[in-house]
Amino acid sequence: MDLLGQRWMLRVIWKLESGPLGFLDLRRRMGNCSSNMLSARLQQLQSAGLTTKNGPRGAYELTTEGALLAESLQPLWSEQWTPTGDGNGRIPWRPTR
Repeated sequence: MDLLGQRWMLRVIWKLESGPLGFLDLRRRMGNCSSNMLSARLQQLQSAGLTTKNGPRGAYELTTEGALLAESLQPLWSEQWTPTGDGNGRIPWRPTR
């Protein structure tokens, strides 16, 4: 997976840190990113044991391991990174200076 894909995975974790979200709500909060991209990232995060989906139409949420990862990444999110880009997911994250 390329660096952009990894950034999108981190962004999913960041968005789910505040609580469970359905697919469409998560997609909206991620700037209406591509459904295929989001679906692929969610599958990868589920395979890694970091997220889970409750029920066939349920919400995605962080597992215990995912929550621990999100907690360990908190200093990175709150101090060094901010969302940037044009709202279409072309540049989802860029470090601040």
